[in-house]
Amino acid sequence: MKATHQPPTLAPVTPADLLRMAALYLRRHGWHQGTYYATNAPADCLTPPACAVGAIGIACAGHRLDHFYGLDLDTQVTFRQAVGILTTYLDGCLPICFVDEDGFLVEEHTSPYSWNDDPDRTAEQVITALEKAADEWDRLHTEGGENR
Repeated sequence: MKATHQPPTLAPVTPADLLRMAALYLRRHGWHQGTYYATNAPADCLTPPACAVGAIGIACAGHRLDHFYGLDLDTQVTFRQAVGILTTYLDGCLPICFVDEDGFLVEEHTSPYSWNDDPDRTAEQVITALEKAADEWDRLHTEGGENR
C-alpha cells in the first residue's frame, strides 16, 4: 500500500442496523418482559434475555447496561433514535390505545415498553416488529442501498 492510498472507510451504523442487531440478539439470547433484562439471569451474565428496548441498548453499547443514561452522549443519541424509530413504526402499524374507564384515550402513541410488556405479546412479534421497523427506516432513508 502506498502512503497516498486511502483505505476504505466503514459505512456508518444506521438505526436500521441497530434494530436488526437487537432482533438478532433476541433470537439468540431470548426475550423478556417487565424489565430490560431477565431478573433471574445472574448479574454477571453478559447476554441475558432482554426486552425490545434492552436489546436495542445492547446493540448500541455492545454490552449489558443497567441504565442507558450512563452511555456517552453520542451513543445515547443513537439509542434514542433507534427507540424512536421503533415507536414510530409501532404507532403506524401496531398501535395500542389505552382507554380509561370513561372511554377517554389515555395514551396517544405506542410505548415500546408497554407494547413489549403486553401479556399477549410474543417473542416472534417483537423480533418481527424490530425487523420491520428497520426495513421501514431503510425504505425512507436509503437509495439503492446507499444512505440518502
